[in-house]
Amino acid sequence: MRYKRLGNSGLLVSELCLGTNTFGGADSPFWSTLGGLRQPDVDRIVGHAVDSGINFLDTADVYAAGESEQCVGQAIRNLAIDRADIVIATKAGGRMGPGPNQLGASRAHLLRSVHDSLRRLNVDYLDLFMIHYFDPATPLEESMETLDGLVRAGKIRYLGCSNFAAWQVMKANGIAALGSLARLEVIEANWSAATRGIEREIAPMARDQKLGILAWGPLLGGLLSGKYSRDGGGAGEGRSGGNVPPVVDRDKLFDVVEAIGVVAAEVGATSAQVALAWLLRQEPITSVLFGARSVAQVDDNLGAAKVVLSDEQAAAINAVGDLTMDYGPWAVRGSSSARDSYV
Repeated sequence: MRYKRLGNSGLLVSELCLGTNTFGGADSPFWSTLGGLRQPDVDRIVGHAVDSGINFLDTADVYAAGESEQCVGQAIRNLAIDRADIVIATKAGGRMGPGPNQLGASRAHLLRSVHDSLRRLNVDYLDLFMIHYFDPATPLEESMETLDGLVRAGKIRYLGCSNFAAWQVMKANGIAALGSLARLEVIEANWSAATRGIEREIAPMARDQKLGILAWGPLLGGLLSGKYSRDGGGAGEGRSGGNVPPVVDRDKLFDVVEAIGVVAAEVGATSAQVALAWLLRQEPITSVLFGARSVAQVDDNLGAAKVVLSDEQAAAINAVGDLTMDYGPWAVRGSSSARDSYV
């Protein structure tokens, strides 16, 4: 397992991160479709992942209404994992109750959320705490000052965000710089070989600002695993059920699936491993999130770290799923690229 710095910090995290939204929620119609795993299965998955070199776990308060956090904390205790050997990331901002103040990134909600997450996880501090969604109703000054106070109090070690736009990250870190506050070190965002919107603004911003990227949805709910075909056939327990999101071009998606399958056959790996390996090659990536319902799925995803793609193989996948050039960037690309050799 390889390890990378979290953003511009000195904290090292495994390049594969175990996502935990399959943990808990067995009695919930929604969360049970994602996994609904009970504690014995959680212990097996966490134990195997940690024994294999993964030191990075990602959860959130909204996952199974807090049950995922409880499962993670209980697994750490059941397995006697040294707290210093594990990096726990959690998120807050989603709805945790019916009231108007039971979501968002206000001082009131963030303070309550951190307290509740610490209690559910049964830990003294959070390694990484992320605002789950941008909150237009709360000034970013309020959110950043609140989070900085929690860092200074020792309840949080590092800060991040999830699903922010590039300008929102820059505004938050501009506020942090002006106020000598703790800055956001990582953004959790969607990135896969077939969903590449992050490459327009977020990835270039992350490279420039030395911000880490934690990629979620690298297999698009199993769509990139090769379980499903263009004609609608296929089987498996992928979270998508074979359904392509309406915002994703279906034909282009299956062009990517087929390109991944060709490379997988060449290197002797599964399509899921190649899809993850392609993403691990991307420069701003700190870690790639994967979920699992079984130890076998953990093993399959771990195999991605051993897959070596040639530049030509990576380029073949890249070309099929590449973004369509917008007119504005196309029109000025010559003037900009003339300076590339001096960077």
